[in-house]
Amino acid sequence: MKSVVLAVEGEKGTRLFLLLIRGDHALNEIKVNKLPDLGKFRFAAESEIQRRFHSPAGYLGPVGLKEVTIIADRTVAAMSDFVCGANEEGFHLTGVNFGRDLAEPEVADIRNVVAGDPSPDGKGKLQILRGIEVGHIFQLRTKYSLAMKALFLNEAGESKPFEMGCYGIGVTRIVAAAIEQNHDARGIIFPAPIAPFEVALVPIGYHKSAALREAADRLYGELAAAGIDVLMDDRDERPGVLFADMDLIGVPHRVVLSERGLAAGSAEYKGRSDDKPQDVPAKDILSFVRTRLRAQ
Repeated sequence: MKSVVLAVEGEKGTRLFLLLIRGDHALNEIKVNKLPDLGKFRFAAESEIQRRFHSPAGYLGPVGLKEVTIIADRTVAAMSDFVCGANEEGFHLTGVNFGRDLAEPEVADIRNVVAGDPSPDGKGKLQILRGIEVGHIFQLRTKYSLAMKALFLNEAGESKPFEMGCYGIGVTRIVAAAIEQNHDARGIIFPAPIAPFEVALVPIGYHKSAALREAADRLYGELAAAGIDVLMDDRDERPGVLFADMDLIGVPHRVVLSERGLAAGSAEYKGRSDDKPQDVPAKDILSFVRTRLRAQ
């Protein structure tokens, strides 16, 4: 168990609190801030701790202390035979118990949750997951209503300014959140509703083959005419570069045309999350892509 000393300034001087948490837990300052008398706390300085307890902070403990409010986290209140500081440099006490070695403490929830804690509804255990803020709510109060003279009459007939607020979604934050939750080692895997394009058309050797260029332009026109948002990558680059770039920007569907495929009457299709590409008859590629888009 470890001890944390907090200080609160008052009319009668500085009041110190000793908060007890398990050695493997961390204090939650927001929770502490909501406790009675601790709304404006600060962490006590080392000089204050030495002057009041005659011990360095690292060796503090609740046994034998007087005239200080002791608050124990719920997990500490349930401990027995615990180890704590002995209020003397270089020494700790072992086998300490509430009710025998010191009075029962005031108990509160003052620590950060950790993975494996019981869930509030008692039906499972908590997991620690990352999140990202995508929305905002601002309390504008009367700042703008006063400036704009936006007033109303209350029940007493008095003129009062409106209380204002605003809220909204951060568009760029939505994109960031989507990328954070949908990616792999190769790049982005955009969800279909926010993907920059639905289909990436990648002709291999577009500038070297008139037949391939004609087939790519024709398929591009058919996809666009069908209302499909298509990006054609007609750069004169190696296939590996073209494929890597399409994976990086996260277009959900990729169609590859090549001279060898055209000779065999096929095109290559690969969904962004698919493990391997598959060959599709060139004459059926438009309907195949439509089917995959509808299945999203």
